[in-house]
Parts: sequence; C-alpha cells; structure tokens
Amino acid sequence: METVLVTGGAGLIGSHLCERLLAEGSEVICLDNLSTGGRENISYLSESPHFSLVVHDVCEPFHFDVDAIYHLAAPASPVHYQKDPVQTTRTCVLGAINALELAGRLGVPVLCASTSEVYGDPEVHPQPETYAGHVNPIGPRSCYDEGKRCAESLFFDYHRSRGVGIKVVRIFNTYGPRMRADDGRVVSNFIVQALQGESLTVHGDGHQTRSFCYVDDLVEGLLRVMRLDASFTGPVNLGNPEEVSIATLAETVARLTGVECRFRHQARLPDDPTCRRPDISLAIANLGWAPTVGLEAGLQRTIAYFRDRSKGRSRRRNYIASLP
Repeated sequence: METVLVTGGAGLIGSHLCERLLAEGSEVICLDNLSTGGRENISYLSESPHFSLVVHDVCEPFHFDVDAIYHLAAPASPVHYQKDPVQTTRTCVLGAINALELAGRLGVPVLCASTSEVYGDPEVHPQPETYAGHVNPIGPRSCYDEGKRCAESLFFDYHRSRGVGIKVVRIFNTYGPRMRADDGRVVSNFIVQALQGESLTVHGDGHQTRSFCYVDDLVEGLLRVMRLDASFTGPVNLGNPEEVSIATLAETVARLTGVECRFRHQARLPDDPTCRRPDISLAIANLGWAPTVGLEAGLQRTIAYFRDRSKGRSRRRNYIASLP
C-alpha cells in the first residue's frame, strides 16, 4: 500500500484529494494546522484505518516515511492570505522548503500546488505556462502571488541542483463542496448571499472574467500529473478554459438558487485581475486531461452543499462506504 502525505489536506482541494487517494487504496497522512482548513472536511475519513490527521504547521520541519508528497498547504483566498501577509509568505516559502527537504531525504516525488496568481493581471490571454506573468511585487496580494512564485523557484532549484523529483501545477479558480462560507471567494460569496436572500456583492462593473474548475476535475488532474514519469516536471496549468464574467456568474447563481438577482456594486479590489483563463494545451497533450463538469452542474452541487450546511446536514461521497 502506497503511503501519501497531503499537506493542507483539510482544505477544499486537499480534503477531496485525501478522499480520492483513500478510495484508490492509499495510506493517507493529512498534515494541516487547521488555520483555514476544517476538521469537518476530513473528520469522517477517520472511519478508515488508513487515514490519519496530523495537526502541524508546515513552516516547521516535518518527517514521515511516505512514497509521495502533495504539497497544498497555504491560505488560498484573499481574505485569509491578506489577514497576516507575513505569515502567508512564510507559509509559501518555508512550507515549500520543508516539503522539498523531506522529498529529498526520502527520494520521493513532491507536487507543488501553485496558482494562476503567478500570472498576476495578465497581459497575455489565455495564459500559457510560458508566460512569465505581470505581478505587482509590493501590492496587497503580493504575499501570496510572490510567495507562490518563490515556491516554484525553490522547486525547480531543488530539482536542478539536488535531483529532487518535482511536479509543479498552476491551479486556476477551483470551487465545490467544502468551500468555507467566509473565505471571500466569489463563488461561495454569491451562493451564501443568494441563499440568505441578500444582494450579490460585485466588485467593479462585473465585466472582469474568471474560469472556474470543479474540484473533482482538479483532483483528477493532480493525480494524473503525479503519476506521469519523472521527466515531466511542469509547470502545467489545471483549470477550466470556459471563461465567464463575474456578472454572468452572479446571474447564474441567482437562477440556480431560485432568487431574484440583485447586485450590490462595490469598488474594485486592488490588483484584481481583469481576466483569467488557462491555456490547457499542455495538460491535454501530456495528461489526456480536460475538465468534464460544466459550470452549472458544479454550481448545483455546491449550492446543495451550502443548503445542507445551513440545515445542519452534511453530504458524504457515494464511495465513502467502500473506503478500505
């Protein structure tokens, strides 16, 4: 049985990844300090004897005997990463170093969950992996943007100078069940506001665009990247190339929740990108991967999750009963 370490495993993507790895027969160690992840996301996984949660901060060294490492730990929403920007940078940089050091000692592959934020407010559209980005290094988002850019640099330097086996994935906006209601992301904001009968908060004119990837599709991409041979290091974009405006997203959420769509416009956020869409040609060619869940289908599942939470219920996956 393969033993896999998932840092940040109690978060949105991490919890779904842990669940999928367990379902496929792996021993899973979830490492998380629970600063933005939640116990409720992974508590039911303890039903499996092959799952363990270790509460630990990735800024401090860690050691486990594992066969692979998925390094996802970092606050990923602006509300959380701007709360303590110095700590965000520390998490991005020191967390990467500690994950790489462990991978080097064990001689195992390590995947870096990077972000589309490394492209900043892009001047090239859609964004291919060859684009170096247009990032403000001193703005309010730079703790995360530059922190992740530094993490990528560390991954490739450890690979070139120390022979560590790496995979670098640039994740575009991901959504789905287990998003936090207070994480400040546009999908969760709109859903929570709609279900509470409030106006939907739109920053700026709503013409800015994003590309939203359902979490199951993203996890499938992560698994495929890790399982490619060592010669494929990335970086590789994982995201949905279907681009929608924020205003269109708001209208769609309102329609799917059955409420009247009312906007409450606020000032546009500093350094907020005007557009964001991945070029996934590399993922298609090398992974045979492309998203399969459309925006409306993914939103319906996510809305159902938030409705259940508001009623004190929780949704488990269909395959939980078959966990080894």
